[in-house]
Amino acid sequence: MERKPVFTGAASALITPMNEKGVDYESFKKLIEWQIAEGISALVIAGTSGEASTLTDEEHREVLKFAVDVVAGRVPVIAGTGSNDTDYAIDLTRYACEIGCDAMLVVTPYYNKATQKGLIKMFTAIADASTKPVILYNVPSRTGVNIEPATYAALADHPMIQGIKEANGQIDKIVETMALVGDKLDLYSGNDDQIIPLLSVGGKGVISVLSNVLPRETVEMCQKFFDGDVKGAAEMQFKYFGLIKALFSEVNPIPAKAAMAAMGFCEDYVRLPLTVMEDHTKAVLLEKMREQGINV
Repeated sequence: MERKPVFTGAASALITPMNEKGVDYESFKKLIEWQIAEGISALVIAGTSGEASTLTDEEHREVLKFAVDVVAGRVPVIAGTGSNDTDYAIDLTRYACEIGCDAMLVVTPYYNKATQKGLIKMFTAIADASTKPVILYNVPSRTGVNIEPATYAALADHPMIQGIKEANGQIDKIVETMALVGDKLDLYSGNDDQIIPLLSVGGKGVISVLSNVLPRETVEMCQKFFDGDVKGAAEMQFKYFGLIKALFSEVNPIPAKAAMAAMGFCEDYVRLPLTVMEDHTKAVLLEKMREQGINV
């Protein structure tokens, strides 16, 4: 039986608006409502872009519950529940399932890393605890460990493991993975500069930083490809290349926060060890945003 994807198109890896007092829920609601009005396909809450690593346990749970309540079923809510502490990830996954999140995004363990055997055991344990689909998140530049194609193949038959957010940047590895897993796992690009290349090898969409700033356009880029307008989709990929590079000119989500602040959605506030964007890189970011018609 063919699985239904958690989403097709673009899901925003949403920033978490903050200030000195904590999470800015008024701004968070405003941002969520705008994303939905702009036609976003899904929302990822408390992922890397949401600064999950510096949210307290209480805040992490609160932002998930808040998002579920505000979204109210209009688009899928995907909860960032990964950790390098497997028991913590299991507890958070169970909580996210209980409050009504639609899927989990579970990153590879950072710092302690793990062998491929360890990855299989960890992801299996988390998926066993989940009543909602699990999307595996591979981002070796941040975690120091890569999910190998054979490991994906070993996990592909688990009924709750249904997707991959792939940000290893290695197209050959991704092709090898898709050759092994076929339709068992839904592929999502984790890199905004590789949306169309990954759609071309069977991808279902992107979990995107770009769509924080341009949700409607990022969805449109994917839809053009799905509709058979590959040339038009590729042209959009080229069009936004400069902005995408600017959004990653410093560690994510530093530029995304600066961009959303410039658009009036939140304060330009990030928690240590992140710091606000440097003036020279911010100037380039704002220039690239203006080139795309964004009023900043």
